[in-house]
Parts: sequence; structure tokens; C-alpha cells
Amino acid sequence: MTESRLDVLAIGDAIVDVIASAEDAFLVAEGLVKGSMRLIDAEEAKRLYAHMGQARETSGGSAANTMAGLAAMGGRSGFVGQVAADQLGEIFAHDIRALGVEYRTAAKGEDIPTGRCLILVTPDGQRTMNTFAGASHTLTVDAIDAEQIRSAAILYLEAYLWVPDGPRRAMLEAIAIAHGANRKVALTLSDIACIAKRRDSFLDLISDGAVDLLFANEQEIKALSGEADFETALAFFKAEVPLVVVTCSEKGAIAMDGGRRIHVPAAPVDKVVDTTGAGDLFAAGFLYGQAQGRSVEESLRLGSLAAAEIISHFGARPEADLKALVA
Repeated sequence: MTESRLDVLAIGDAIVDVIASAEDAFLVAEGLVKGSMRLIDAEEAKRLYAHMGQARETSGGSAANTMAGLAAMGGRSGFVGQVAADQLGEIFAHDIRALGVEYRTAAKGEDIPTGRCLILVTPDGQRTMNTFAGASHTLTVDAIDAEQIRSAAILYLEAYLWVPDGPRRAMLEAIAIAHGANRKVALTLSDIACIAKRRDSFLDLISDGAVDLLFANEQEIKALSGEADFETALAFFKAEVPLVVVTCSEKGAIAMDGGRRIHVPAAPVDKVVDTTGAGDLFAAGFLYGQAQGRSVEESLRLGSLAAAEIISHFGARPEADLKALVA
């Protein structure tokens, strides 16, 4: 295997996060389910944005957040995701590059605008997400850069992008290129809604040996396995995926490394301010540890530390020095 230029290259939704504080009463008035994620169209995105309070805009999307976190730790990360040739597309591209993430995907026309996620954070730190995928779901095989994929030690795929046909074909092409270059492929399940729409294709992908590392939370691993019991769900994938990592909120995280089970507790945090990006930054810490040749247990601890940092403040981008946390 040739030496890698990037530690991790991710393919995912290229979305601008628009984050604002909101009271519970606002969610009730808007008919929103607290803590949920829903897909919305362009008109609803405009309507809800007009009702939101003062907001902060940053490049976002699950895998993009993970790559930003990896870069903040000192890792070498890249991202593939589609934006439109519009103002939000320019914001996304400038922001993610400024964070140190390699981003080469060319913008498309303005017919379908850049995606955005309107995130409402209540005083208890829970986030309610309203996502308009926009141009991100128009990603095609043409956007795949074979050299870039071969240059990365790990290809990281976001399940949100597995649902539409075009991006899924692009990801399948990327998997073939990565494995052809003896690189590892990681998949994050992202959300139960993704599993419900494409469960059979996820299971086919896993049974075909296309996934070397699977990220999930407790609910997602049960939904994908079809098992109501968590331990049974874990056992379901033990023989299918070499390394399975499951986050369990305040209970910490578990990894199944072959036949070995490893658990680390959640890193302490004084106050949960905003849970946006917790799973994304956990993945960043774990992937950074693996790229640096650290043990699975050390990688889990790095993930836990990164997740604790991100939930201690507003937004999905780190504010503390993650390089210091790693050290």
C-alpha cells in the first residue's frame, strides 16, 4: 500500500448550517418535534428561516463537520460534496477550506440552490433540525476524483447521501476505487430515517464486505439489524464488519473489534449546551486516532473528548484547542 496523502476523505451532504436559539414554545408554534430531523423543501426553508431569530451560518453537513474536526486535531482531511454556484455555495467552499479541509468539488448552476440545515437549539441543548438537501443531492459520479480517493487512508461515507440515486452511484464508484487501492471504507449511519429508506441496500453493502468500519448510535444499530435488543444487534454485525463503533450518549461508546469488545465512558462535561455535531466530532476523534495508528481504546477516548467539547458550547465546530486535547 502506498503512503497516504490524506488521513480521511469524506463524501457527504454539502450544507450550510444556520443555527439559532429557540424556546420550546417556538417549536410548538411551528409544529416541530423537539430533537427531530426532518427534510423540507425550498419554500419551507425560506418560510422557517424568516421566522427564526438571529442565526450563525457555517459550512455544515455531518461528514463535513467530521472532516473539520479532524483538521482541527491536526489531521489531513478532504471532503467531496456538491454545492450550487450561489452565495451559500461560496460560503460553504470558503469556510471548509479555511478550516484546512481539502475541497475540490466544482459548484453547479443555480437551478437547485445550495442545501441548508436550519437548526433550532432549545435552552436544554437539544437541537431540532430542518434540512433542505438542495444541490448536495445532485452529486454525480463525475464529481469523483479517483486520485483524491486513492490518496486517502480512509474513505468515510455519510448515509444521508446514500438515499438519492445519483449520489449513491457516486459513492459506490468511490468504494470500488478505494478498495482497489487497498484503502479502508467507513460508513456512518447518520439517522434512522436514512435506514428506513435504504435498509436492504445498506445490508447488501455490508454483506458484500464493502464496509470496514461502521459508525452508529444505539437506535441506528438496532434499526439496521432489525433487532430490538442492543446486544443482539451488536452481535448481528460482529461477523460482517471488522470494526463496529456505537455511541451510547451518556453511557459512553462501544467498539466491536473482531471478537473483542471495548467500552469507554463518556468524557465529563459541566453543562450540555448544544448537542449539534456530537456524533460527527466523535467520529472525527476516532478516525484521527485510527489514522495515527492508535489503539481502538485510545481512538474511542479521543472521540469521547471531542464529543464532550462540542456539546459544551453552541454550534458544531470546536472552540477549544483540539490539538491540545489530543496531546
